Amino acid sequence: MSDIEIRRATADDIPAIVAMLADDPLGARRESPDDPAPYLAAFERLDRDPQQRLVVAVRNGRTVGTLQLTVIPGLSRRGATRSIVEGVRIHSEERGGGLGTQLIEWAVEESRREGCALVQLTSDATRIDAHRFYERLGFEASHVGFKLPLI
Repeated sequence: MSDIEIRRATADDIPAIVAMLADDPLGARRESPDDPAPYLAAFERLDRDPQQRLVVAVRNGRTVGTLQLTVIPGLSRRGATRSIVEGVRIHSEERGGGLGTQLIEWAVEESRREGCALVQLTSDATRIDAHRFYERLGFEASHVGFKLPLI
């Protein structure tokens, strides 16, 4: 996978990122690739926040993967800093080739560089294949998550 570059996303990457977010049954119901305005506004907020890393994986000039890493200082665990991985997506033509592993490994190493004591992520209960993927990488299903929609 040496032909993959993982770098910070730019505004030019947003259409490809949104297309990947929308390219599954859950994302197809939640995302609106034809309306870039909310995504560009969100990108501006993320890009200004030093605790956020929205990254893309690029192969031969084409965006083929993405994830968001958030670093959160905290009081629990003796004042430990943790990171949260969100929005992991791999282009459909790239799935199964190790790119997801490479992105998660990048996130874990970046978390270590930031002094994080813990890397967390959530995965929708219906994403059984994703659960097996994360467990294979050493993550443990240790908590029950809850959500309260506000909009």
